[in-house]
Amino acid sequence: MSRNAEVAERLEEIADLYEAKDVGYKPNMYRRAASNVRDYPEAIEDLAEEGLDAVTEIDQVGDSIGEKIVEYIETGSIERLEELRDEFPVRMQELTSVEGVGPKTAGELYQKLGIQNLDDLEEAARNQEIRELEGFGAKTEENILDHIEFARQAQERDLLGDGRPLADDVKAFLTDVEDVERVEIAGSTRRWRPTIGDIDVLVASDAGESVGEALTEWDRVEETIEIGPTKTSVRASGIRVDLRVVVDEEFGSALQYFTGSADHNITLRNYALRKDLKVNEYGVFDVSDVEDPESGQRVGERLASETEEAVYDALDLPWIPPEIREDRGEVEAAQNDALPDLVTLDDYRGDLHTHTDWSDGDYTLEEMLDAAEERGYDYYAVTDHGEGPGVFGDTGLADDDVLDQLDAVEAEAADRDVEVFTGIETNVDADGNVVEVSDDVLAGVDIVVASPHSGLGEDGGDQTDRLVAAIEHEHVDVLGHPTGRLINDRPAMELDPSELGAAAAEHGVALEINSNPHRLDLWGELVKVAVEEGATVTVNTDAHSPSEFGYTEYGVHTARRGWCEPDDVLNTWDVDEVRDFLG
Repeated sequence: MSRNAEVAERLEEIADLYEAKDVGYKPNMYRRAASNVRDYPEAIEDLAEEGLDAVTEIDQVGDSIGEKIVEYIETGSIERLEELRDEFPVRMQELTSVEGVGPKTAGELYQKLGIQNLDDLEEAARNQEIRELEGFGAKTEENILDHIEFARQAQERDLLGDGRPLADDVKAFLTDVEDVERVEIAGSTRRWRPTIGDIDVLVASDAGESVGEALTEWDRVEETIEIGPTKTSVRASGIRVDLRVVVDEEFGSALQYFTGSADHNITLRNYALRKDLKVNEYGVFDVSDVEDPESGQRVGERLASETEEAVYDALDLPWIPPEIREDRGEVEAAQNDALPDLVTLDDYRGDLHTHTDWSDGDYTLEEMLDAAEERGYDYYAVTDHGEGPGVFGDTGLADDDVLDQLDAVEAEAADRDVEVFTGIETNVDADGNVVEVSDDVLAGVDIVVASPHSGLGEDGGDQTDRLVAAIEHEHVDVLGHPTGRLINDRPAMELDPSELGAAAAEHGVALEINSNPHRLDLWGELVKVAVEEGATVTVNTDAHSPSEFGYTEYGVHTARRGWCEPDDVLNTWDVDEVRDFLG
């Protein structure tokens, strides 16, 4: 994996700090550069090695920003960023995770009240100090106080989209370490949970301390927390990485144990005890002749430990995929030979929710279709935004613009190897109306994605009726990111997934799993309930650039967490089946 996202984050931090200083043009300049670095197809570290001229080939990256990129790759820091951090010693990411607090507001709160972190912010709000500042007021202060607890919880876990690439990187690094026999990612990262507390990596080796020392030399490591023969912990790119080292003979049982979840392991352990077996990180043991099975971890006759498959087999169970090890009936399903045949990335045939620069996308229609063809998609949908609230920069399309785009899509799609669906994404208002695009226009496109972008349940309350009303609209084909959540940034709307799934099944509307790691909406638990009601789901990236097509992986694994089989997922169907579904 490249370091593009890591560098982009540093540029975005510079942008935030410049905004806190109220510097006019620089924040947008750095944000545009950050976006282009993140999306650039080549590894930024390779460009930096070639020199400044190679780095400045990236659009919106001039000499000044390019020099900072090279400086970061070569030294691990940026002098100007450190200066800005000294000027504004605030936990910017922490403060801006509170709804209504942007970088400029965070800068003002620091300068006027000395607020540096969430504790300071909460104390000032409770003491009613914020309302006394010009431009704030009691309502703003109350809103900040209402959202602090959610922001505090958000700081405890990182996005899977940040952790998974780092986990893949550390796995690749450790694979090349001489004393390592086997290495796998474990924990919530392996189960593809939407957020992770840390990254767990398991290694088989007889030289644990040597492997731990090697990890501390990894160029992504910022801090060594502890080092030892069986466990080494470091902080890399802001995320804690816990390395556990076991002997090769016990690798499989350790992998099963450290993958979790804790609830799955408890249910598995209780199931084993009923069979006079003991299962733990050291293996599966027959304890039928042991007087006190709790007298030691390795008591009894060991039946299995080298592989996960052997561990489950010794319990007379099939191997259970990591994504569904959440104690939601998977052990009972395994006993009854009723585990789902989960969808895979290889089953995926095309993306049905994407954007171009006709609305708020970053790339042209031609560029997005080129990228879809390169990925080998059978079909692909262009679903730019209609006008309305929630559309970035008022870039949504009016009816006439939609009609113009239809002509452009049909012309650009001619003679391509990918079937292109015309479409639109429209807003679902607070009453469930599909607004801002006329019914005549909606009837003329292949696919209508209706998504909530405004009125996202700030006042609380169940939003099921609102979403069901959108599902019942005659032209709606997909309910996009149904809960409106942004992980660690905006809470999900309340809804009843059973009622939503039943309505979607009745009206032939697909429920979206939005694959963007900031959304993953719907998520596993809700997907499972909706599919049990007969709903079809669709895994889409909501991509605004070709690089975001890579989000598909997150969506497919989320579908797996929802126990989805290929037939449950619209994107696995052939093009004729999809056309029939869209009507």
